[in-house]
Amino acid sequence: MTVRAVVAAGTDIGHVREGNEDSFLAEEPLFAVADGMGGHRGGEVASSLALETIERMFARGEGELVEQVREANRAVFERSTLDRAVAGMGTTLTAALLEGDHIRLAHVGDSRAYLVRDGRLRLLTEDHTLVHRMVLEGELTEAEAEVHPHRSILTRALGVDPDVEVDEITLEVRAGDRLLLCSDGLTGMLPEPRVEEILGAEVEPQRAVDRLIREANDAGGVDNITAIVIALTDADIDPSEGDTSATTDTAALGGRAERTSGSAEQEPPRPTPRSLASSRRPKPPWPKLATWVGVTLGILVLAFVGLRLYLDSQWFVGVSDGRVAVYRGIPAQVAGFDLNHVVVETSIPADAATSFALYRDLPDGITADDREEAQQIVEQIRRDTAIGQQDAGAGGGA
Repeated sequence: MTVRAVVAAGTDIGHVREGNEDSFLAEEPLFAVADGMGGHRGGEVASSLALETIERMFARGEGELVEQVREANRAVFERSTLDRAVAGMGTTLTAALLEGDHIRLAHVGDSRAYLVRDGRLRLLTEDHTLVHRMVLEGELTEAEAEVHPHRSILTRALGVDPDVEVDEITLEVRAGDRLLLCSDGLTGMLPEPRVEEILGAEVEPQRAVDRLIREANDAGGVDNITAIVIALTDADIDPSEGDTSATTDTAALGGRAERTSGSAEQEPPRPTPRSLASSRRPKPPWPKLATWVGVTLGILVLAFVGLRLYLDSQWFVGVSDGRVAVYRGIPAQVAGFDLNHVVVETSIPADAATSFALYRDLPDGITADDREEAQQIVEQIRRDTAIGQQDAGAGGGA
């Protein structure tokens, strides 16, 4: 049996943090939660970069989920190494991919995935933390670990090392199951029995998410709080089954037919031969044709103007003649025509940029919100490639 998902997600800064370092992805069939670390800027960059990487690779069909997470690790690590402003950053990541009647999980860190089945909450992932390791080694009890001052110290995270070990779990699911993905800002504030109660009480996924976040804040909100609730239903059930609208419409039509036949007893006056001939005289098609042509041309003009305005507002960084360039428009073609043009062509070799995992999508275009952001991307590429060349030179000299 195939299941489909009804999904809700939310995130909140909490009561203590200055910024939100959590990120989430909820685009069926792919869902993920990432909790960044390394200060407000670094944590936010790490979590968003990790999710952008797996989302992009999934959209292109590149690799399995675990491979996508490993590539996200490389992207975060490279950025952390090349950009001093975010040096030392990293992120947790718990991702779920719905595949028919199975869920595939990939997990690094202390964000969590839970399954709710028949009203019971079950933890699917293992925290990669110092205190959990101590529990496994018998140095702490589960109760002691929940309140240990070092419970947030991670033993594994994305972006800390060039390679990372990723936990992978595959689970068979069925209609009626619920999945919860969340950051430790939720589980650190609410005990699992309370999470189970809330998920059991709130049938609608968005109400469940909102209540979980609200109660985590009420309990202190000492960290950013993020939750995704995925309610699974039977995809084979026809949503229109049991719909009586067709019967109702038929009855309504029958009533109208009866009233029409009743009014036909009062026959209207028959037209005179002249008026009958007039009514049958064919009308020339030209006015309607002219109107149709005018409307069509108007629509085409409006569409062209709208497309032009849209393209003029779009920016991306790509490759022109083997060099990094800033483009206006979108990285696409229609009927052989480019929907973009080069605005600035830099002296940065494209090959030097695409040697980094962070910029492997450069030939396909790295989109930006505006020209200023596109220029910022170019400057970041310039700095990263310059550092890479210095490192290569230093290695050669050694």
